[in-house]
Amino acid sequence: MPRVQNVNTTSISAAIELGCRTMQSVFNADDDNVPFFGSQVRPQTVLDTSSCHSEAHVPGRHLNALLNAEDALGIDIDESAIDNHRRAAFLSFNGELPLPLNRQTLNAEPLSFAPHNLREGMHALGALVTFRDDNDARALAERCIDTVNDYWTAEDGWDVPRLEKLGLEIQGTRDFISGEGRMIGPLVKYYRATGYGPALELALVMKEIAVTRFFTADGSFDPDRFVTNHIHSITCVLSSLAQLADLLGDAPLMSIVKAFYDNGLLQMRDEIGWSPEIVGQEDSDHGEANNSGDILETALILGRWGYAKCYHDAERILRCHLLPCQVRDTSWIVDPPNPEGVDGLRDVADRHLGAFGFPAPYGHSSVGAGKDNGRISFNMDIVGGVVGSLCEVWREAARRGPAGISVNLLFDVDNDAARLESPYTNDCLAITPKRSGPLSVRMPPWLRPDDITIVDSKPPPLRTRDYLFFSDVAAGETVRLRMPLKGSELTLSGELHIQPIRVDLRGDSVVTMENFGADLTYFDAL
Repeated sequence: MPRVQNVNTTSISAAIELGCRTMQSVFNADDDNVPFFGSQVRPQTVLDTSSCHSEAHVPGRHLNALLNAEDALGIDIDESAIDNHRRAAFLSFNGELPLPLNRQTLNAEPLSFAPHNLREGMHALGALVTFRDDNDARALAERCIDTVNDYWTAEDGWDVPRLEKLGLEIQGTRDFISGEGRMIGPLVKYYRATGYGPALELALVMKEIAVTRFFTADGSFDPDRFVTNHIHSITCVLSSLAQLADLLGDAPLMSIVKAFYDNGLLQMRDEIGWSPEIVGQEDSDHGEANNSGDILETALILGRWGYAKCYHDAERILRCHLLPCQVRDTSWIVDPPNPEGVDGLRDVADRHLGAFGFPAPYGHSSVGAGKDNGRISFNMDIVGGVVGSLCEVWREAARRGPAGISVNLLFDVDNDAARLESPYTNDCLAITPKRSGPLSVRMPPWLRPDDITIVDSKPPPLRTRDYLFFSDVAAGETVRLRMPLKGSELTLSGELHIQPIRVDLRGDSVVTMENFGADLTYFDAL
C-alpha cells in the first residue's frame, strides 16, 4: 500500500477525538481491563502488556490526555474508561510503597519500580485530582511525594538497598534524565491545581539538578553529560523546565530552555519537528511522536514568552508531521487468527484507529533497517502523550491575556478566547473574539505586510514585530484577513536522516515529500 488514506493536516479537534477513541479501546479484558502498553502491526499484529510500563505508565498518559480533552474541547469521555484507567493506576500504587509499581506477570504483585514511571504515575493522580476532585488520588499523590523524599536525595539518588529490602525490583537505568527528572512537569501541574507546596519544592530540587548537571546556559547537548540516549526523556524534561519557568515567571530558567531549544535540541529533531527514538540512531528514519509532542509544548510556552517564531515552529510541526502521522486508515493492518479469543488479538486494527507511534517524516514505515528491522508499532502510551500536547495547542491557538486576545496558530479552533477559521480550510483567516478589546494576530514569517488584505472595512492594524494589532474589536465581531499560502521548498537534515529529504510546502503544510519508495506514506511523492 503506497499511501495511506484520510491523512489529517488541518484539524486539531479531529486528531484529539480520534486519539481519545483509541485510549478508550485498548483495555485488556483478560487482565481486569488494565490498558495494553505494547503494540505491533507488522510483521505480527498484537496488543501486549509490559512487565515494566503497563499499569505503572499507561494510565497516567491516558488520564492526562482524556481528561484534558474533556476539559479543553468538551469531548464526551466514557466514564467507564476513566474508571478502568483509575483502577489500573491505583493497582500500581497499591504495592509495598506508594510509588508507581508494575507487575512482571499478570497474576503477580506490583513489585517492579522504574523511576522512569514517576512522571506517568503523578500524571494519573494529578489528572484525577484536577478534573475529578478525587480525594483518594490526592492522598496517594501526596504520599508518593513523601515517599520520593524519603527514598531519594539529590546528592545520593535512590536508596536501593532499602527499596530492595521491601522486595522491590529496580528496573531500567538509574540516570536522572530518564528517571525521576521526568517527574518535574506533573509536579508543576499538581501544584497549579492544588497549591500543594511539597510538590513545588520537589520540582525545584529536581530543577537544580537538571540545570546544574545537564541543561547548561550555553544550550549544548553532550551525550556523555546527559547519559541517556532516550530522546523522549530529554524532551519531556525540557518541557517540564519550561512549565516550571512559566509557573514561577523565572526568566533565567526560561533562557536555559530557549538556549537548549535553539542548540542542543537540533541534534535530536529536524526542521518539521520529527525526532528519532534515540540519540545516534542509524539506518532508520523512524521517530517517536512523543518527542515531537514535548517539543511542541515547549514551543508553545516559549511563544507565550514572546518568542513568536516558536509559534511558527509549532504550526509547522503540527501541519507537516504530528497531525499527518496519526493512524486514520487501518485498511493495511491485518487482524490475526484468534481461535482462543485472546483479547490482545481481538479487533487489533480497529483498536489502533487514532494511535500515534514511531513515524518517519514521510510515512508509517521507514526505509533502511527501520525500527527493530522493519517492525511497525504504535505503543499505547504514545497516543496519550500526543493527545495531551494537542490539548495544549487547542488552548494556545487563541489565548486571552492582559493585552487582550492573541491568535497564535492558524487552525480551526473554537475555544474560550475566540473562534478561528483557518486560511488552510477557508478562503481567509476569520477571527471572532469572545470578549471585546485588543486583538493581536500572528503572521507567518513567509508573509510580507503587503501580502495581507483586510477583508472588512476596518482601520488598518498596527504591525508590531510578528503580529498585527487591532486596538479594539467587539465580542462577536469577525475580523477577516486574506493571505496567500505561499509555496516554498525545504530540505530535512541529512545529519539526522538516512539522507536529506526534500519537501515542497504550501504555507506550512506539505504538498509533496521525498519518500524513497517507502510504504504507507502520508504525502504524494516529490
